Amino acid sequence: MVDPLPLVVCGTAAALYALGRRGRTRAWRELSFYSGVALTLVVLERPFDGWADTWLSVHMTQHVLLMTVVPPLVVLGRPWPRMWLPFPLSARRAVGGALSRSHGFRRSAGFLKRPAVALAVQSAAVGIWHVPQLYDAAARNEWVHVLEHVCFVAPALVFWGALLDAPPVRARIDHLRRSIWLAAAMVPSWILAIVLAFAAAPVYSVYPSLTDQQVAAGVMWVPGSLAYFVAAFAAFYRWLEPGAAAAPTRAEPRPEELSWT
Repeated sequence: MVDPLPLVVCGTAAALYALGRRGRTRAWRELSFYSGVALTLVVLERPFDGWADTWLSVHMTQHVLLMTVVPPLVVLGRPWPRMWLPFPLSARRAVGGALSRSHGFRRSAGFLKRPAVALAVQSAAVGIWHVPQLYDAAARNEWVHVLEHVCFVAPALVFWGALLDAPPVRARIDHLRRSIWLAAAMVPSWILAIVLAFAAAPVYSVYPSLTDQQVAAGVMWVPGSLAYFVAAFAAFYRWLEPGAAAAPTRAEPRPEELSWT
C-alpha cells in the first residue's frame, strides 16, 4: 500500500522544480535534485518503510539517508528560488517583499543558517529523538514519525545548504572552515553509535534484538559518516588549491537561482 503523504510531497517538489526551470541549466544539478527526491520517496514508502518498522538497523539506515544523502543531493540542485518561480508574480512579490522588510525574519534566517547554529539544531534533533521514549513513540505513531522526519530533514537541509552554497542559504566562509564543520557533523552519530553498540540490553522496546541494535550502531558509525567525510575531504582539497585560501567563496550567479520576484 502506498503512503500518500511522501508521494504528494515528493511529487509537488519535483513538479515545482520542473516548472521553475528558466533558460539553460546544469544537467548534473537537475540530476542531483531529482535523485534526492526519488531517494526520499523510496525510503519513506514500502517496502523500505515497512522494513524500518521491523528492524532498527533499517530504521537507522532510513535516518542516515534522510539526513546525510538526501539533503546534499537536493541542495546541490539549488532548488529554492527555482521552486518559487512557478507561483504568480504578484504572490512572489507580495511574500518576498514582506519577508525582506521583516527585520525579525532576516535576523532569524541569518542566525539559523550559520553553520554552528545549523549543526547545533541538527545535533539536538538527533539526540532528542533518539531518547528511548520519543523513539518508541515515533515507531508506534505514524504522525509522530512524520514529525521526527521533519525535525531531521529540515535542519539538515539548512546545514548542507549553507556549506554547499545553495541560495539563499549560504555560509560565506572559506573551504577550510567548511571542511571543519562537515567533519564536526560526524561526531553526534559517533556518540549515538557508541551508546547503542555498548548497551548491555536493547535500548528501544519496539526493537528487542540486541544484535540488530549493534548493526544499527554500525550503520550510524560508518555509513552515517560517509557523506560528511567525502564532503569534508572535497572542501579541504579545494582549500589546498593555489589561491583558494585567499580568494572569497562565491556561488555561481545564475538568474534562475537568484530571481525571487
